[in-house]
Amino acid sequence: MNMTKMAKANEIKREWVVLDAEGKTFGRLMTQVATLLRGKHRPDYTPHVDCGDFVVIVNASKVVFSGLKLEAKEYFTHSGYFGSTKSQTLQELLEKNPEKLFRLAARGMLPKTKLGRAMLKKLKVYAGAEHPHTAQVTK
Repeated sequence: MNMTKMAKANEIKREWVVLDAEGKTFGRLMTQVATLLRGKHRPDYTPHVDCGDFVVIVNASKVVFSGLKLEAKEYFTHSGYFGSTKSQTLQELLEKNPEKLFRLAARGMLPKTKLGRAMLKKLKVYAGAEHPHTAQVTK
């Protein structure tokens, strides 16, 4: 009887995928990114092994949002001290630090474990069109 083959961490060949965010809807792009980081697009996907690819996102500052999210959606941070809650709108976060915005969205879509943190390290986000990973990208 044939058994399902489970991928091992040392057998996985990772690809480098470059995604251009210019003009794309943020949520739809991020679901694609989460799928690539997790490795669910691969035939040898194994849930307990990090078998995802490296993802490079360029033109992160030119992503598109639907509706009134730019003004209405807020992101909160808290240091742990009383009265230290700070909030930023989506538009402020997109202008100041689009890399953080993409990282927060991807983190919410990945597992909340050591494996999820390892997957998140394979995400590289750049606000402009240039990135330093041209040597790794073969396609």
